Amino acid sequence: MSLNDANAFAFRLAITLMDAIVIFQTGDGSLWIVPAKEYDSDTAAIIHEFDPFQP
Repeated sequence: MSLNDANAFAFRLAITLMDAIVIFQTGDGSLWIVPAKEYDSDTAAIIHEFDPFQP
């Protein structure tokens, strides 16, 4: 998944679920998207966080 696709998907997911969503990069370079409350790994791996409650 490209970064543009990940951003679009994460933004749409955050708006739909009304929950904060995190995009992070794993050691092999792949991008993953998870709810922020489920992410418990290294904060340095976070690329972007979408929070639908912040303007």
